[in-house]
Amino acid sequence: MRSRHIRGGLPLGPFFRIASRRTRYSRNCQNGKTVRKSPIHIKRASSVDASGIVAVLETICAERIHSAIDQPWSIEEERRYLESLSAREVFNVAVDGAGGIVGFQDLSLWSPMLTSMAHVGQVGTFLSPAWRGRGIGTQLWRSTEAFARGAAYRKMVIQVRAINTAAQVFYSRLGFQKCGRLARQVIIDGVEDDEVLMELFL
Repeated sequence: MRSRHIRGGLPLGPFFRIASRRTRYSRNCQNGKTVRKSPIHIKRASSVDASGIVAVLETICAERIHSAIDQPWSIEEERRYLESLSAREVFNVAVDGAGGIVGFQDLSLWSPMLTSMAHVGQVGTFLSPAWRGRGIGTQLWRSTEAFARGAAYRKMVIQVRAINTAAQVFYSRLGFQKCGRLARQVIIDGVEDDEVLMELFL
């Protein structure tokens, strides 16, 4: 069974499919500098988005440092996962102006089996390398947080690899606070890493 407890780290690199897509930018001049704005919109994913999601995950897994996920799911596995989500779970994707998926964020139940933890959700955020640092993670969070509040969640939890300090800063800015550490929780290519636990009360 696909584990939902390893989707947590925020990889904030080049996306191998991005070169094949035409990326559109609008340029504005602010303080004498040219600022590029990406035409990103956030939508709820469906099974037809599986291939685009897997493409992002493949790139991140190849980086080996941002996530505890070391092997991407197959497109069919991703499709089945999307179709299996309950009414209290959501999978949002960030889509560029050419219709390509450049990142995603999912919210799943921390423990689907325990009603005593039905108020707790787990979040995972994943962004293609070329699209990091543009505020897309925050856009995804706004949609996810709104859904979480409407679905009666009271607490969010995230597991982030210790080496992924950019993710820790990102979640801290959203209001998450560190609450624990799992020593030597991840081993990828023979390299050990801790996982940092972070939580946010809604």
